[in-house]
Amino acid sequence: MSLHSLATADVPFIDSGNTAWTIAAAALVLFMTPGLAFFYGGMVRTKSVLNMMMMSFISMGTVGTVWVLWGYSEAFGPDLGHGLLGNPFSEFGLHHVMTAIYGYVPAAGGSAATGGIPGMAFVAFQVVFAIIAVALVSGAIADRAKFTTWTVFTVIWATVVYFPAAHWVFAFNGYAAKAGGWIANGGLFLHGHGAYDFAGGTAIHINAGAAGLALALVIGKRVGFGKDPMRPHNLTLVMIGAGMLWFGWFGFNAGSALSAGTLAAGVWVNTLGATCTAMLGWLLVEKFRDGHFTSLGAASGVVAGLVAITPACATVTPIGALIVGLAAGAICALAVGLKFKLGFDDSLDVVGVHLVGGLVGTLLIGLLASKSSPNGSGTRDGLFYGGGFLQLGVQAAAAFTVLIFSFVVTYIIGYALHKTMGFRISQEEEIAGIDQAEHAETGYDFGNLFSGSRIGHHPSHEQDARHHDETQEKVEA
Repeated sequence: MSLHSLATADVPFIDSGNTAWTIAAAALVLFMTPGLAFFYGGMVRTKSVLNMMMMSFISMGTVGTVWVLWGYSEAFGPDLGHGLLGNPFSEFGLHHVMTAIYGYVPAAGGSAATGGIPGMAFVAFQVVFAIIAVALVSGAIADRAKFTTWTVFTVIWATVVYFPAAHWVFAFNGYAAKAGGWIANGGLFLHGHGAYDFAGGTAIHINAGAAGLALALVIGKRVGFGKDPMRPHNLTLVMIGAGMLWFGWFGFNAGSALSAGTLAAGVWVNTLGATCTAMLGWLLVEKFRDGHFTSLGAASGVVAGLVAITPACATVTPIGALIVGLAAGAICALAVGLKFKLGFDDSLDVVGVHLVGGLVGTLLIGLLASKSSPNGSGTRDGLFYGGGFLQLGVQAAAAFTVLIFSFVVTYIIGYALHKTMGFRISQEEEIAGIDQAEHAETGYDFGNLFSGSRIGHHPSHEQDARHHDETQEKVEA
């Protein structure tokens, strides 16, 4: 989101170009959640693919519903005090937002006012952020979480953790909310020296990564973790998902300008550059460490770069974006191995990519922020541009505040659900396959490969089918 303060116009009107871009960007970001489902789904074993994809899809249903009811109001309603939380009842059901216009500025000196966007376009753009933030958490507990409990968790976590964090970061003063958020530039954090987070590195990625770590610790390790091979079952799906995420992420970042202009264009280029160098950085680490360039590494590097540039895309130069991406790709490639050394089972590296990548991008703003960035003169220079250590300190304080808040509150939520509803399937169900246990379905019906008029009931064909089924059962186990 644009971080500058906006006010009420003398004669408000809607800018059709800005509105069209914001709605298109919202559609791009919504497309990212199915992309995440492909990305995560391909990374798990055959017996878990449907459950993994459903954990993303159900987030669209639950979070989209509560967003309309109280989520938007909690994130952007009138502030209840000190920028910590919006009033969840003031805009309940969006009844005050239907005719609102956001983003216009007053005409001055006879100049024309700048057009804004409808309040409902802003609602649409923000809900897709909330959806994918919740869905990201699921990758840390793949293969072993009860679907019913996960569904309940999505509603509670969005309400207690994400919506408040969104208010801190995105409710910048004078835009949609009636008072500034706690962390955003123009807000109340650190006596007005707000942190830069243009599109959600703290509220979304650090938040989801810390939450994933907390849930992984509550639920425990998968059966056979560290002993049995748990390789991705379909790297084609992983690559497709990464491509969908990269495509949608231009709406995520450039759409956060909420206008079709130079800011959005500059952010678009920075997003591209950082993602390119992040992929290269991850692959270089793989090559020197393991001797191979892997497709999984390329896809993971893409996501790591997208995560890292999200907070920084408006406040660094194109060269700065390349540095952010390269650093994120290399550091995240090394960080994903921490779960084996530290003994926690973050199934799909939510911690190593989203938490670490979010931290890299957020902290590097303190070093690389520049007035030559897309955000222009409104940006305070970072350490490398002569700005001193102030912005680095502010970025660190914001990042670790969200990290600690998310981890502690998520651990409490997860623990409570684990003790009441049960958050984990049984060991027998996990070994047999969570798809069959939770959904009574399988992702791949191999039996049909041996049916049909050409095969008929020839004994040799039936024997081949039995042999294939036995082999598949061994592979899935």
